[in-house]
Amino acid sequence: MRWFFFGLSGRIGRAPYILGTLLQIAIFAILFTQILAFPEDSVQFTYWSLVFFAYALVFVWIMVAMSVKRLHDMEIPGAVVLCLFVPVVSIIAFLVMCVWKGTDGPNDYGNDFNRPKT
Repeated sequence: MRWFFFGLSGRIGRAPYILGTLLQIAIFAILFTQILAFPEDSVQFTYWSLVFFAYALVFVWIMVAMSVKRLHDMEIPGAVVLCLFVPVVSIIAFLVMCVWKGTDGPNDYGNDFNRPKT
């Protein structure tokens, strides 16, 4: 799991990419629900807000790491992940990464998908 969410080497297929993204969105929803459960002037609201924003930073890295590995599966350099920081391009790029089939067999970024490069 550590490699999947935080590593930059290797490749991942479409299904793990989509499922990993959905998991991250679910975690965000849970944290956001916790924020909404308390009044704005409470200590719990402040606590859950800080947790939410801390996780937002982790979320950015996780999405970059998963996207780099997904791009590697499509034989595209990981540096292209910088396009995900452009608002309109990010939506299109995400959809492309969800539907574009990866390389069959080995490529420059690994011998098999869903594994780190060895």
